[in-house]
Amino acid sequence: MLSANSELVDKCIGSRIHIVMKSDKEIVGTLLGFDDFVNMVLEDVTEFEITPEGRRITKLDQILLNGNNITMLVPGGEGPEV
Repeated sequence: MLSANSELVDKCIGSRIHIVMKSDKEIVGTLLGFDDFVNMVLEDVTEFEITPEGRRITKLDQILLNGNNITMLVPGGEGPEV
């Protein structure tokens, strides 16, 4: 049986989500799946990172994201404002 939080994340499978990380990174991608620890597989990913030189944007086909580093999930989010 899924917990209430897991049920909310489960509803996001196949949808775009905006993820705020503990570090200076934010990630936007399509959620393919997750496990009990909220480790996530995402595709069509854009990673936004704040560096001393400014904002760096990286495009990735697919990633496995460690759930321990997630601060917040925004279903349907499009990422940080430019």
